[in-house]
Amino acid sequence: MPFQIVTGDITKLTVDAIVNAANTSLLGGGGVDGAIHRAAGPRLLEECRTLHGCEVGQAKVTKGYDLPAKYVIHTVGPIWRGGGRGEEDLLTSAYRNSLILAAEKECESIAFPMISAGVYGYPFEQALDVAVRTIRAFLLDHEMQVYLVIFSKSSFRFDDAIYSELSHYVRENYEEEPKTGSFLGNIARSIAFGGVSGSRDSIFGRGKTSEAKRASARESVPLDEAAPEEVSEETEVCEETVCEEDRPHSADMAMRGMCMAASMPMGQAERMTLEQALQNLDESFSQSLLRMIDERGMKDSECYKKANIDRKLFSKIRSDIHYRPSKQTVLAFAVALELSLPETEAFLKKAGYALSHASKSDIIVEYFINAKNYDLYTINEALYAFDQSLLGA
Repeated sequence: MPFQIVTGDITKLTVDAIVNAANTSLLGGGGVDGAIHRAAGPRLLEECRTLHGCEVGQAKVTKGYDLPAKYVIHTVGPIWRGGGRGEEDLLTSAYRNSLILAAEKECESIAFPMISAGVYGYPFEQALDVAVRTIRAFLLDHEMQVYLVIFSKSSFRFDDAIYSELSHYVRENYEEEPKTGSFLGNIARSIAFGGVSGSRDSIFGRGKTSEAKRASARESVPLDEAAPEEVSEETEVCEETVCEEDRPHSADMAMRGMCMAASMPMGQAERMTLEQALQNLDESFSQSLLRMIDERGMKDSECYKKANIDRKLFSKIRSDIHYRPSKQTVLAFAVALELSLPETEAFLKKAGYALSHASKSDIIVEYFINAKNYDLYTINEALYAFDQSLLGA
């Protein structure tokens, strides 16, 4: 997904550029500034000496040296003095100028710390609002993977009123998952996804990689591991992977299922041709998505950006009628399309999923849909606060 909140050490992140929340001297300091200088090695300080400092709200770039990142973009955030001295404008400028520099360096990925939210005293919730607002505005006109790195989950602060109401909603609706799964459900999932499950590699703890590996990594960056029953985005289902003898078997099962639902005798069902069975199949997830985009008069780019979905992934979905999305991707598009709860349920079924009160993540999304709050960034902040996977690819 183009924008993601992650927890970890920014110095170990494999991206094109990381942002250093520096002081005006650019000669190192405490917190993330000191950590980046230590991880990059002494050559970073040598280059910083040639930059002759940096004004508040501005940004300058150096090489990454011993860091996994290619570049370090140094920016200076404002010290909080009560909010009446232009702090918001200066903090917005720090984020925006860092993003502009990254674009000039042709970076495809960039990671930010929470600028000014540490020793500079900027209130966390307000600093988060500025960061998200500035980043999302930039992403409307640019294709770039942006991470906001929270060093410790305990430092994360979410809107108290929403968090309190959401906590109550989760407690009221959460149901423990039964110890034994549904036999028929497992069979259906096996048929739908061929028994394939995927996992995603971590973006932390890597060394420098080739551009080819970097490109691959950018398409599959996690916040959490994919759920075992879900297919990851990079697991592609294509005609070449299906055995010839499997095709009629799968089609026959679909035909039999339709006939049983209609109480049709199997003798009559056997007389149905494969073509007749296929003609009765419902529209796919891809077809349903494209139809609803058109019905709402949206542009493709407007929809996938609102859903926080990468353009390359949307292209795959558009070009492959049989594309198998993750549940988080389906829900992201449901939010972008501003579907009602019944419409969301129907949309999920197109990809073989359903909302469940055994899933806290599903309950949180349900809460926001019922409230007609379709701001995906706010929903993802809430999911992050509850340790759930974010919506998107």
